[in-house]
Amino acid sequence: MKKFLFVKFITAMIFLGILGFTAISLVGTDLVEDHVESVYSGRLYREASKITGQRAIKYYQNIDTPTEFYDSLCSSVYEKEEILLISPKGKVLMDTSQKFIAEDFPELKSFDPGKSSGSYYQIGDFFGYFQEEQLSVMVPVTVNMQVKGYVSMHLPMSVLCHQRDSLLDTIHILFLLFLGIMMLIIPIFYIMINRPLKKIIQGANTFASGNLKYNIPLDKEDELGYLAMTLNYMSDELDMTGNYQRKFISNVSHDFRSPLTSIKGYTEAILDGTIPPEMQEKYLKIVVYETDRLYKLTQSMLTLNNLDEKGRQLDYSDFDINRTIKTTAEAFEGICRDKRISIELFLTGQTLFVHADMGQIQQVLYNLIDNAIKFSSPDSIIKIESTLKHETVFISVKDTGCGIPKESLTKIWDRFYKIDSSRGKDRKGTGLGLAIVKEIINSHKQNINVISTEGVGTEFIFTLQKSVSEN
Repeated sequence: MKKFLFVKFITAMIFLGILGFTAISLVGTDLVEDHVESVYSGRLYREASKITGQRAIKYYQNIDTPTEFYDSLCSSVYEKEEILLISPKGKVLMDTSQKFIAEDFPELKSFDPGKSSGSYYQIGDFFGYFQEEQLSVMVPVTVNMQVKGYVSMHLPMSVLCHQRDSLLDTIHILFLLFLGIMMLIIPIFYIMINRPLKKIIQGANTFASGNLKYNIPLDKEDELGYLAMTLNYMSDELDMTGNYQRKFISNVSHDFRSPLTSIKGYTEAILDGTIPPEMQEKYLKIVVYETDRLYKLTQSMLTLNNLDEKGRQLDYSDFDINRTIKTTAEAFEGICRDKRISIELFLTGQTLFVHADMGQIQQVLYNLIDNAIKFSSPDSIIKIESTLKHETVFISVKDTGCGIPKESLTKIWDRFYKIDSSRGKDRKGTGLGLAIVKEIINSHKQNINVISTEGVGTEFIFTLQKSVSEN
């Protein structure tokens, strides 16, 4: 298996490092240069303003001599800075980089005070005065509302470039240090991400090969741990589904084979004359009975299949559950007469409205009553009761039959499950009736319970939602 994810992660880290270094070199250079120019121009402007506001005014008011003012300018100069005193017409009266002169002042070319006065600064040769590019600021000296001259301060751009390069070098070093720290994520990534991911991939490959009993050995409380837990749960469910399908096929094969064997044997015996004509009616009735069993089994399987459909909508309505119990019980009048079984109804009120799917609740009642009759002895009584407690309707179907063994109580809801006594005469059910009942009650988000004692009887109790407004 190729480690594409790990390689992509390392490649992305290297790419981001190169991209970041390039961005700092290109974009960062301009940003740092603008910052350096802003800082130095601001400092020069403040110094020039301080000079014009103090010593320059004294000079123009003849309080300080030219020599004294020149000396004060020289004392204000930092390394590589130059200060000029300029006349309104552009003559350089003083230059701190040269000796004091009293005559033959050099004149600036095309001098324009408005170009750099105030808070503005300029970069260049300052009207052709310098050979090297300078960062220049110029502040007017004002006495009695009249401009007497200008004080300009200059700093070679080479100083600014050196400062800019120093800052960029520092930034580059910090970036490389940060990138080195980020590279430490690679072994951390390998331990925390890549190793668990390899276990998950190994588990997925094991599942794909058909071994659904395998569990991914990953005990983490993060997204990868959740993914492993989900895959383990999925494999367990698929394994259970596979077991269920095998069991389902086995049960269906058994329940189909028995009646088909009887039908095939009796029809062949009738056709080849083994069964004499005077006895054919008896065996044809058996064939009809077995055919009816197959029909019921097929219908039950189709019902369960419909109940299993996801997104299935229930046809909710408000109906009288007492009336539904009566009509369902009346359908068993003939079989109860034949077996001498009585059905007694204990219903709350004349009417008791519930909110449910009427057709499916009829199916629940039919299956429970049919189950009670199947396991009841002759001359016994089946009691059906409806009660209302705390806005919930309880329906009970109770028989006095053989009861259910304690170890079978949790299994009776399984599809095709039959306790041993149910395989006797007149108890040839499909093993799907109670599974259908459970699915219908669960789909209504209600509950069903069973209470049973061997040799005493069985009682099934399920709940329904009471109708909000009874008619």
